[in-house]
Amino acid sequence: MKRPALALAGATLAGLASAQPAPPPALPTPGLPTALRDVAFEQRLGEALPLDLPLKDEAGRDVHLGDYFGSRPVVLSLVYYDCPMLCTLTLNGLVSALGVLSFTPGREFEIVTVSFDPRDTPRAATAKKQAYLARYKRPEADAHWHFLTSDAAAAGRLTRAAGFRYAWDAETQQFAHPSGILVVTPQGRIARYFFGIEYAPRDLRLGLVEAASGTIGNPIDQVLLYCYNYDPVRGKYGVAIMRVVRLGGILTVLGLAGFIALMLRRERASARAAVTTGGTG
Repeated sequence: MKRPALALAGATLAGLASAQPAPPPALPTPGLPTALRDVAFEQRLGEALPLDLPLKDEAGRDVHLGDYFGSRPVVLSLVYYDCPMLCTLTLNGLVSALGVLSFTPGREFEIVTVSFDPRDTPRAATAKKQAYLARYKRPEADAHWHFLTSDAAAAGRLTRAAGFRYAWDAETQQFAHPSGILVVTPQGRIARYFFGIEYAPRDLRLGLVEAASGTIGNPIDQVLLYCYNYDPVRGKYGVAIMRVVRLGGILTVLGLAGFIALMLRRERASARAAVTTGGTG
């Protein structure tokens, strides 16, 4: 089928385009369909999203993007609800990763999905939300996974701020677009990008912990963040070798110090016992 092929080609190009943290504007590439030449996911780490952006929620109410920020980090996905393949794969990958996390929507994080297609309606958003709530099976998600719609101006502002470059393909009557999700700080700044259609639950958890500045998670997460670095080129967390070596050295020294302290304590106890035994004899 031609449509899935175009969607997968868009995903492939998005992965290639994200190989550099801040790539230059895309140049025409011979051999690629016109609709795919400007498709990319450019990283804008640390930049602010337009929180004043006017949107509509699933019930058709007027809202602003900033309504979902302020106290918790946000997992943001940009899709369109009538997408025949790639957006569905993106959301499927997201819900699979979320299902493994022990974090609870509304307690540690929020989830915001925004359609960049101005033709999408609140009814379409509601249908998509119901489908993914059934897959996620977390009752808290009903109030904390938001499926929103936008007009053309709002979609343009949000996607430009996120570095999400897409194009309309007149031949297939579909959008060619990249795939991936963003983790955003409670203040609305882009913290992490995860590319593709599958997301490692560990990476997503660490991204949320970092975006929340350590206000969520546990001490083990802090140790993992010390041992793992976010790689903006790959959009993944990888082992920080020198940090692991350094941590191993610290643990070794602490272990030796503990062993020496234990042996000294035993030696003193034995000496006291010998004195006591000698005195009573």
